[in-house]
Amino acid sequence: MGQTGQGRKVGLISLGCAKNLVDSEFMLGQFRDAGYEITPDPDQADLLVVNTCGFIADAEAESRAAIQEMADLKARHPGQRLVVTGCLSQRYGAQLVKDIPGIDVLLGSGQYQELIRAVQIPQADPDRPALILGPPTYLPDGNARRVSTTPAHLAYVKIAEGCNNPCAFCVIPHLRGPFRSRPPLEIEAEVRQLAARGVKEINLVSQDTTLYGRDLSPRTDLTSLLNRLEDIDGILWIRLLYLYPTLISDRLLITILRQPKVVPYLDMPLQHFHTDTLTRMRRAERSTSVQRLLRRVRGVLPDAVLRTTMIVGFPGETDKEFQALYDFVAEAKFDHLGVFIYSDEKGTPAYDLPNKVPAEVAEERMNQLMMLQQGISREKLVRLVGQTIPVLVDRISTESDLLLEGRFAGQAPDVDGVVYINDGSQYPPGSMVQVRITESHEYDLVGTVVSGPSGSGAG
Repeated sequence: MGQTGQGRKVGLISLGCAKNLVDSEFMLGQFRDAGYEITPDPDQADLLVVNTCGFIADAEAESRAAIQEMADLKARHPGQRLVVTGCLSQRYGAQLVKDIPGIDVLLGSGQYQELIRAVQIPQADPDRPALILGPPTYLPDGNARRVSTTPAHLAYVKIAEGCNNPCAFCVIPHLRGPFRSRPPLEIEAEVRQLAARGVKEINLVSQDTTLYGRDLSPRTDLTSLLNRLEDIDGILWIRLLYLYPTLISDRLLITILRQPKVVPYLDMPLQHFHTDTLTRMRRAERSTSVQRLLRRVRGVLPDAVLRTTMIVGFPGETDKEFQALYDFVAEAKFDHLGVFIYSDEKGTPAYDLPNKVPAEVAEERMNQLMMLQQGISREKLVRLVGQTIPVLVDRISTESDLLLEGRFAGQAPDVDGVVYINDGSQYPPGSMVQVRITESHEYDLVGTVVSGPSGSGAG
């Protein structure tokens, strides 16, 4: 591609989940290939890009605020152009440019391959932005370059796009289209490229990671993909995120057990426990199947670290249903738990359900679950005090430049706690060090280095 952006600067804001972050990194790669300089300072940018999230009301509000902030900035800098893309663009289309004047290009979540062409479209009328919208069919191209926005030693790799699940509360299938897997050879090639750049930790993401490969011809699966990635030199940890519970097979669990690089960390969003709530949510699980799943997981992987998310305040959630969820969380003792208040989203089946739960009741239920989980987390982490565990160094701590921050295998980046390292300032980010844990708190650990960088660390 020609250097169409030569001498021009682009600034990008990425909102939402890690899957959106991957899209943003590929967009930055397109800009760099087209000759743009990437700047973190929006005042210096010729082109402002906001990659939005529109999953729930809070995410939508954050995205709209970011777009408005950039539109206000653009008004003070004649010549700047504003591009808005991502899930909010896909969800609202032309209505979004009516809501927030100042947008020059609106690009849907399925049209990222049109990005450079879109920003080159001459804008004869400033009041008529370019709209590049359509069905979401985009898949990341493994041959395309991406610009890393994470620490250099870790990366997210999107293995599929879209979702086929009919969850009543979710707009993702509408925003991202049907589930479609990337070819395994392409994913393997991308991970090899990342390893060659010094990446040590790979986090595999998609909307439904356990469904991976079943739509391809020839058909494959997540276990076969992990077998491809296991032997790639330089990678120390492979982490699986967003495992839809129904397809967590014994074969997958045994693969995690046998492959030292695949960390025994299962992120499986259950969303609720009571059968009646799960039925209204249009989830495939029921109370008994959830209990069987946990028994199977812990039977094969007794030391597995489990993360899940729950939704409280779903329409019709009674005190009895919430109590069943509370009792289940108390018994299951997840290592990590995220709790969300149900968000009433137009266009979802749940929006039309009766018996909406009052906001104050839903908030109280969230607080109860989080207080419960805080105690569970504290109880689990205190057991690590006195142990020596492998820790991947991430950065100098934001708490103090005398501390490092890292994570052990049971902590995913950005969503879980961290390990604060007292005396390891000589170890750069990406070092795998052995740390003796000296303190534990609700979600974080503190320790000291007992030996320097090692070549592995899934233990």
